[in-house]
Amino acid sequence: QVQLVESGGGLVQPGGSLRLSCARSESISTRYTMGWYRQAPGRERDLVATITSGGRTNYADSVKGRFTISNDKSDLKLYLQMNSLRTEDTAVYYCNVQFGSPSTSVWGQGTLVTVST
Repeated sequence: QVQLVESGGGLVQPGGSLRLSCARSESISTRYTMGWYRQAPGRERDLVATITSGGRTNYADSVKGRFTISNDKSDLKLYLQMNSLRTEDTAVYYCNVQFGSPSTSVWGQGTLVTVST
């Protein structure tokens, strides 16, 4: 069973940078989409960015130009480079992968990002 483990969260000042990582436990033979989502206190979980197995990326308007999603050559590691962080970026960030038919969705446990002075 595919498992995801996030790392890289922490406390950063406004304007700073962080890089989140997500390690996937095994390869996926079918097409898939991996992504980062976030959930701030009292709010729903929202899309941050996704990347398909073909390399197509998609970003939420609120992070365009500041965040970059990428993966390594093995496709087992997913990254989210976050620059110019704002206080409103504070949230628990979750890694997700969707694959197969019918679709299977797997979530990581989340990693907390706090942007504060």
